[in-house]
Amino acid sequence: MANSPQARKRARQSEKRRQHNGAMRSTVRTYLKKVDAAIAAGDQQAANQAYTVAVSVLDKATRKGKFHVNKAARLKSRINTRIKALGAAA
Repeated sequence: MANSPQARKRARQSEKRRQHNGAMRSTVRTYLKKVDAAIAAGDQQAANQAYTVAVSVLDKATRKGKFHVNKAARLKSRINTRIKALGAAA
């Protein structure tokens, strides 16, 4: 365990950051699951609306360094491809 005052402070800061980062990642995953649910239901309009919100949340988390830029781009691309496939199937 941390013995010096600055080490104790760093431990407190690290724990606070860990909690915040986990909450933000969880929020992003929740919004991505909403998009997946709309795609699974076959509702392209709802999927597009959920996608718009999810992209906003994902981009915000990416700007804050919670996700790598390329991972965010990959997630958005894959989801968008699935949404477009709904339109082609209809």
